[in-house]
Amino acid sequence: MSRIADRFAECAARGEGTLVTYLMGGDPDIARGLTALRAVAAGGADVIELGVPFSDPMADGRVIELAAIRALGAGTHLPDLFAMVREFRKEYETPILFMTYWNPILQYGPARACEDAKAAGVDGFLISDLPPEEAGEWLAVSRPAEIDTIFLLAPTSPESRIRLVAREGSGFIYCISRLGVTGAREALPTELPALVAKIKALTNQPVAVGFGISTPDQVREVCAIADGAIVGSVLVKTIAENADGDLAAAVEAFVRSLKEATKK
Repeated sequence: MSRIADRFAECAARGEGTLVTYLMGGDPDIARGLTALRAVAAGGADVIELGVPFSDPMADGRVIELAAIRALGAGTHLPDLFAMVREFRKEYETPILFMTYWNPILQYGPARACEDAKAAGVDGFLISDLPPEEAGEWLAVSRPAEIDTIFLLAPTSPESRIRLVAREGSGFIYCISRLGVTGAREALPTELPALVAKIKALTNQPVAVGFGISTPDQVREVCAIADGAIVGSVLVKTIAENADGDLAAAVEAFVRSLKEATKK
């Protein structure tokens, strides 16, 4: 098992849901981005998604779009994120996956990306616009490097797609709670329990739910039906609002409140 899969198993053994948190790498700049990354781990996040800033984040809402703009404006690129993870690994073993789009990986070189990720301590990749049907080139280099690839499932995914994602992916399955882009929502979709149950009936991989999860109560709701909850936009907003203040304390406290809600 990978470090990501191991963490899901450890949380399940403790009777907890797994908290997956997303933040944009290098937002608002590299130094404060590393501060935020450490604070997320200190707050108790079980798995961390580190966004790779990209100029056309088509799956993301306004909050994450602005974070990408800030990170790119600060000069953050993929090598900087590998360096950030190397620094982070001096203190924390929290599993990390890069959430990105295919273009930055293609430009960097898929094999080189896997090699540098492995050396830095990155555990996996979620490439938002790379479906499993087109992932052969990537999987051919990521699997030998023992790098997990997490694929997305949507409310519209048929049984055939669920089986394909379960077969080709590893680490966990990312279940999108609703159609549309990332961003906080006031309530979870009423059809979410049925969607999660459908996916879990077809795979033994952990299933974590993201898109629209923003409060401890919503984390608690999700962890009652799935193996984990993924929180992104509201954390990115917290980082933006506290960038010039006590960033570490604000981020750590918020993540701690989310982690508490995973305990059953």
